[in-house]
Amino acid sequence: MSPQLPKAGDLVHVTRSASVQFIKPIMFRVIRVLDDWTKTTYDEWCWLDGYELDAKGDAVARRSIFVQPAGLQIQGPAPAPRKPTRSAAIPNVRQDRRSAGVPATPKRQATQARHTGGHG
Repeated sequence: MSPQLPKAGDLVHVTRSASVQFIKPIMFRVIRVLDDWTKTTYDEWCWLDGYELDAKGDAVARRSIFVQPAGLQIQGPAPAPRKPTRSAAIPNVRQDRRSAGVPATPKRQATQARHTGGHG
């Protein structure tokens, strides 16, 4: 009897018993089992596509991993992803503190005009 394969959305604890490459265990949220890849590999092994999670449960890397399903510890369905904070949702965007509709003053142009003093 073949071991149970995880399904999309499952949270899986991947340890060395699933594959020797996982000396340091990881938590993994499964997107899908890569059936086309699995059909052409060794018996009792499969390819999983998904996200490696950090201690908070946030995705830190998308990965495809080659594992033995018998060594996986399926934790059940993964919890819903946390809603990102405003700063995380819009990275590298300068937060303008002026009120909406207040135009920026052209300070740079006024400063340049003073320094050139008509020396064109």
